[in-house]
Amino acid sequence: MATNVQNRVRARSPKKLRRSVGLSLAAGALAIGAASAQAQTKLAWIEIEGGLAEQPSPFEWLLGPDAPATLRSVTDTVRGVGSDKSLDGMILRYKDASLKLSQIEELGEAIQEAQDAGKRVYFFAENYGGGELLTASYADKAIIQSGCAVMWTGLHAEEMYLADMLAWVGVKPDFLQVGDYKGASEMWARDTPSKYWDKNIDGLLDALYANQHETIRDGRELSKKELDGAMEQLWLASAATAIDAGLIDAEVDFPELTDYLSEVEGDDVQIDYDFADSRESSLDMSNPFAMFSFLSTTPSHTPRRNTIAVVHVNGAIMDGDSTPAGPFGGSATAGSRTLRNALETVRDEDKIKGVVVRIDSPGGSAIASEVIWQGLQRVAEKKPVWISVGSMAASGGYYIAVGGDTIYAAPSSIVGSIGVVGGKFAIGGVYDKLKINIVERSRGPIAALMSSSDTWSSKERELIGERMTETYELFAQRVSDAREDADLDEIAEGRLFSGEQAKKLGMVDEVGGLHDAITDLAEELDLARYDIMDYPGPEGLEDLFGSFLGGSVRMNPQTGAPELAASIEMGIASSLERLLGADRWPVVRDALNAVWQMRSEPVLLTTPRVLIVR
Repeated sequence: MATNVQNRVRARSPKKLRRSVGLSLAAGALAIGAASAQAQTKLAWIEIEGGLAEQPSPFEWLLGPDAPATLRSVTDTVRGVGSDKSLDGMILRYKDASLKLSQIEELGEAIQEAQDAGKRVYFFAENYGGGELLTASYADKAIIQSGCAVMWTGLHAEEMYLADMLAWVGVKPDFLQVGDYKGASEMWARDTPSKYWDKNIDGLLDALYANQHETIRDGRELSKKELDGAMEQLWLASAATAIDAGLIDAEVDFPELTDYLSEVEGDDVQIDYDFADSRESSLDMSNPFAMFSFLSTTPSHTPRRNTIAVVHVNGAIMDGDSTPAGPFGGSATAGSRTLRNALETVRDEDKIKGVVVRIDSPGGSAIASEVIWQGLQRVAEKKPVWISVGSMAASGGYYIAVGGDTIYAAPSSIVGSIGVVGGKFAIGGVYDKLKINIVERSRGPIAALMSSSDTWSSKERELIGERMTETYELFAQRVSDAREDADLDEIAEGRLFSGEQAKKLGMVDEVGGLHDAITDLAEELDLARYDIMDYPGPEGLEDLFGSFLGGSVRMNPQTGAPELAASIEMGIASSLERLLGADRWPVVRDALNAVWQMRSEPVLLTTPRVLIVR
């Protein structure tokens, strides 16, 4: 039997164990106590470190276990614990994990399915924040590392308004938007939010906070008053404080975790650290000839039996090819050319019986969004096309979503932003401050439309406005045709909604994750056995080397080295990330990428990315 650890463990009085689940993507390197050979309780170890990718790495065939874990691989592993008769449950460990709210909800759904199969779930982490508390609310026991702290004060959003700063350096933002609630230009063109944006974002935050509060409340069996009272204490609160408040069950030193679990289980515990380590590289590094032969091949990506394709629209929507990072680094882009090619492959492959399009995008190019929408229509002529929304399908992302037959969204997915923004920055004031004299020469009636020196003339603004109105009307028509139960007067003009709100408004059909969309589609297609394949598919070695160099780096054709401008750009991005912090930088980066895109396409279907929610 287990060693008694009452004197070394601070624990909350036990509550009735709920059935729960977990996943181990990486075996722990540190041994956690000894288990006897006669152990009768077996738990899978599931470790999640960092973030979870939405789609598989295009080089997963080469990287094997070193390829980034995806949300689907994690949730599938969790469900695998539920179906494994040799396991009694799992230990889900967060190791500096940073999951999005919608990802935690999908993970929680998988945990609950494993619980329904009779498995017990233990959650372990060092310091607890909102993400850890939300995940732990699905588990049977929430365990914190001894000596660590708990901090969750709610959701906090920061919005940057840069009009005064831009005026100071001599930049004049010149923007138009169709949709009073759109807000995408307000970061640049205003010093405070408009009344419409205030209403828009307050409503969204209310919904997201309510989802998170209710999940933690229900999972920890607390009343609203009890949770609100606990939150007032959760500013770097000790583990003891969190235990007394009912948010954590036990404080355990990591090396004694096995002893603690044995005490709870009433039996010796054996931990399977290798349960999730099924991905292996096909590359034999010990044989150089085999290695070179392997690297020269193109990875195969052909269905062998009935298959459901998952097509990923991940990142800002652009014309052309998808890229792993935008001009300022760090964020993927969804290229219309890449996605249309993938959709045509899916359309023509007879073994692919249905398609789920997974969207995690704030939007982007209006033209590219329409091109991808048309691609979905072509696929829908031959097979069903369903949609699964990740953290966001906003603006151009939602434009694409309405091209599907059925739309699924997580409770905290962000949906909507039906509106158009267009504009440019006039930096003539910067030239003046730097004593740079610009001489402009134009030929043609509107040749100076994208002049960098001055704002648009009234005639030019009228022309841009007409194009934006046409784009908005087409967007609205696409939504109206696809979502007959939705009232455009309630959902358009740039409004943002959570997945729960979107369901009530007829913008989506079901509240659920990617797994729900796949399994429900398979059931509708009467597929008892089927494979799941991701598109766009894997890439070859040449693309791998390009990825290692940052995706957006421009190479000198003579020397093969990165160009100086690209190197400086990456250095600036790295410095800004260090200055702003890991949570603020992605917001600024995505906003800058949208501005970068406006140099070639001044009318965009993009949603504001000026929010930092913590």
